[in-house]
Amino acid sequence: MRLAKATANLMAVLAICLCLGPAIRAQGKPAKKTKAGHKASAAAAKPAAPAAPVAQAASAPDASQAGDDKDKITAVGKRDPFVPLVTDKKDTGAEHLPPGKAGIVIASVRVDGTVKSGNGMIAVVSNPDQRVYFIREGDRLYDGDVEKISLDGVTFKEDSKDAFGKPVERIVTKRIFASAGEQQ
Repeated sequence: MRLAKATANLMAVLAICLCLGPAIRAQGKPAKKTKAGHKASAAAAKPAAPAAPVAQAASAPDASQAGDDKDKITAVGKRDPFVPLVTDKKDTGAEHLPPGKAGIVIASVRVDGTVKSGNGMIAVVSNPDQRVYFIREGDRLYDGDVEKISLDGVTFKEDSKDAFGKPVERIVTKRIFASAGEQQ
């Protein structure tokens, strides 16, 4: 019983030493000598209190408010251990897209409906941000053109590049009601 209590006390002392060791060592350093060989003043030898940078980090604007959760760094210079390394957020690059129809990415668009009008077909599409757009045949999108609009879907001509940087064109058909095995 005594041995277990002594071991527990020893473990507690070791844990405290590990936590406070760097701060105690920094305070116990002797004053640095200047070029003339004299010791520097005691005020210059004292390290900054560790509570000050932490307080500054807490009062500084949080990186998550700016929308960037990647690699949060505190004022002390270490990564926040409570920020997950892997997140469910997908970086779509939506902040770099131009506004309006010119910013619609074919891979992420969803066809909500089509309408036959007096001067051709009009498709109602939406992006992942739930913004709705009306597109017509021949409209230029971010990564391609609207090739054909029919009553059951829209055909796009998507411009992309292969792994070697060679331009590739492909035809993508998005339907209003996807059939079995087809992606929307």
